[in-house]
Amino acid sequence: MEDDLKPRFIQSLQRNNDQIREDRARTIGADSELIYRRRVEDIDLKIKRLEREQEGLIDISPLDRNSLTFADFQPEAFVQKDIEYSLTLRNLNIQLEVAVKRFEYLFGKAF
Repeated sequence: MEDDLKPRFIQSLQRNNDQIREDRARTIGADSELIYRRRVEDIDLKIKRLEREQEGLIDISPLDRNSLTFADFQPEAFVQKDIEYSLTLRNLNIQLEVAVKRFEYLFGKAF
């Protein structure tokens, strides 16, 4: 009866180098893939949020629905902020494109 039971600890000690390397590679690969995927998703989320904020800049609605007075609109501040958003979005889109290509190359999976 004792010969039939093999404790996990003993089995682990008896593994050969190839088995050990394979287990470690799977663990490292799975962790890296998950972290990489999350990073790509974070970049995508930043892009979506910034696009919404940028669209919000052009909302110069009246103070209320009965008013003909528009909110204090400062053209120079608008232009500066819009350019900042545009440049940030451009950089984030480049990061996203590069990160997706690298993810697919490194992990052999479509994102």
